[in-house]
Amino acid sequence: MNDLQGDYIVIKAKAQGVQVIGLTRGQDTKFHHTEKLDKNEVLICQFTDHTSAIKIRGRATVMTKYGTVDTED
Repeated sequence: MNDLQGDYIVIKAKAQGVQVIGLTRGQDTKFHHTEKLDKNEVLICQFTDHTSAIKIRGRATVMTKYGTVDTED
């Protein structure tokens, strides 16, 4: 397994309707997957050869091997 596929992040929704959007890798960055989380739901995401970025809309806690970040209101 290469380093791109080794990173996971955990997203915990702190409010209803948190959106998690996966963005593609390559010359043209596009949305390729969307999830909507309810309050206190948890999603575990992985960066892959296809996913280069993850966008989060709404109040959430994001946990990575680098630390924890809370989104702003």
